[in-house]
Amino acid sequence: MKRFVLMLGILLMSFTLFSNLGISAVNLSSQEIKDILHMREEEKLARDVYTTLYNLYKIPTFYNISKSEQTHMNAVKTLINYYNLKDPITDDSVGKFSDPKFTELYNNLIERGKKSVIEALKVGILIEELDIKDLQEAINRINKADIIRVYTNLLKGSQNHREAFIKVLQRYGESYTPTYTN
Repeated sequence: MKRFVLMLGILLMSFTLFSNLGISAVNLSSQEIKDILHMREEEKLARDVYTTLYNLYKIPTFYNISKSEQTHMNAVKTLINYYNLKDPITDDSVGKFSDPKFTELYNNLIERGKKSVIEALKVGILIEELDIKDLQEAINRINKADIIRVYTNLLKGSQNHREAFIKVLQRYGESYTPTYTN
């Protein structure tokens, strides 16, 4: 985990150092722009859900991964800045999203997570599976090395997060059947 955070930090610094090279959204396809903006809000969704579920259940995994999701948000924000895109996050309050689909998803996931600790952990796994699926699809649609690098690091983080939630769920004597990924 420390290695991942270090690599992400180096990547963020390199983007910051080279952000004044005149790169703009013109260099991106409409799908690449859509994917970057989607990933920004999807990472916020994960952070916000985990923050809320941590406040309900005080399970350290939710707290730790919510902090990691903030790092993921920052990585995508670096892409937004680098390509001079408009950040979809205009209100960083928990549960506030520009895209109404994320607001609805947040509300549904929180309602499900409030049912029990088991459901809350399954929500965590579900979010990570959705993130993995979306990242894999986005990686397959692009050819820009910088974006692929960020998405690949986010993908590794999401795979680790999914495994962390599965391990905690197993401690409760439960198993999980994948919804989006294998």
